[in-house]
Amino acid sequence: MNSVFGSVFWLLVTLGVLVTFHEFGHYWVARRCGVKVLRFSVGFGKAIWKRIGKDGTEYQVAMIPLGGYVKMLDAREGEVDPALAGQEFTGKPVWQRIAIVAAGPGFNLIFTIVAFWLMFMIGKPDVAPLISATPQSMAAEAGIRAGDRILSVDGHDVATWSDSMDAVANALLGRDPLPVLLRGTDGAERTVTLPLNQLPAGEDIGQYLDKLGLKLAPMPPTVGTVLPGKPASLGGMQGGDRIVSVNGQPVTSYEEFQKLVPADAAKSPTLAIVVQRGQQTLPLSITARMESLEGQSTGWIIGVTAMEREPAILRYSPLKAMGASLQTTWSTAESTFNMIGKMVTGQASTKNLSGVIGIAQVANASASMGVGWFFSFLAMVSLSLAILNLMPIPVLDGGWLLYYLIELVKGSPVSERTMMAGQYVGLVLLFTLMGLAFYNDIHRFLPS
Repeated sequence: MNSVFGSVFWLLVTLGVLVTFHEFGHYWVARRCGVKVLRFSVGFGKAIWKRIGKDGTEYQVAMIPLGGYVKMLDAREGEVDPALAGQEFTGKPVWQRIAIVAAGPGFNLIFTIVAFWLMFMIGKPDVAPLISATPQSMAAEAGIRAGDRILSVDGHDVATWSDSMDAVANALLGRDPLPVLLRGTDGAERTVTLPLNQLPAGEDIGQYLDKLGLKLAPMPPTVGTVLPGKPASLGGMQGGDRIVSVNGQPVTSYEEFQKLVPADAAKSPTLAIVVQRGQQTLPLSITARMESLEGQSTGWIIGVTAMEREPAILRYSPLKAMGASLQTTWSTAESTFNMIGKMVTGQASTKNLSGVIGIAQVANASASMGVGWFFSFLAMVSLSLAILNLMPIPVLDGGWLLYYLIELVKGSPVSERTMMAGQYVGLVLLFTLMGLAFYNDIHRFLPS
């Protein structure tokens, strides 16, 4: 699937699912509280599909997919038929209005837990956290060595590469020294401290990760598959052979081997390759060919593939998956609130915000990595929507909840004038936030 088309498609799938679930929360609780729902809309603007349900509600899908709404019978928007006065929203007790408004974020939270639960049952294919460090980087100076396995980050156990990097990324927001427990290639365990406090303030996570220099360990120079009838097979190479040298040049990673083969074959197609097979060291003579392999561009090939990285996948029983889901939801929410707090106080950069372009790219990438990854992505976005909507900003659910809590305290509704002023302030804040996120998305495409 084309990356642009794929990004748009999976963005629409993501927003369609999450917005529908959010609005259904408002709708379902409103109906249970006896409020008449006039319209249930996924998207804004002109309707591209609609129908009237048996309950009298108009259901529609609108052209602009960046949200949705539930329109209820509301005396503030015009005259209400006296026969329907008992189904009008503002006439309901304040606790019912609070329940209706809170139901949207609440359903997003439920969706998050279910999506994480499904992810843990299906499994999210990953690789083991075997790492290395870019030369002269912060990680290298802290003592990270090629082939180290991360066991825990800041005291929290990790089992996969993505979990490790998520933990490091969260720590980068605070830029405090970060202890990392490692197991070296010799089997010995040791703790190194990444001096994140030395990172400059005001940069986004991507820039911090570049400066940190932490990366997956290079693949060992071990042959995975030898293609039948190709030069390597004809020369006697076998799967599992470890490449020692090419034309006398030592090889320490599969990436080095991939570069040496075409470079040396361009000088002379016959290559002297030494491999280690078990306890034996064997010299092989392999004559490379100039051809296209598996749809790739034409080049010098010998017909081998690399040994795959060590897999790591978290897959649990339904009961254990639910426990892991609740724990992950809690820790993710905690990290999100931590990030928001640090951005508000200036300790973390607002460059970390992403808009619809960034979401679309991640949606496409996660969908291409498998069902488990896409459920994980949906859970993260759903939780973010729940938290965003609970912020006490007028026009968002959190703003209405603030009004109703004030009403509970003072015993009477907030004045219409105050509500209108709050709505204008809320719109300015919301559009500023959206504009900043969109600017960050665009800025990431520009050369630094």
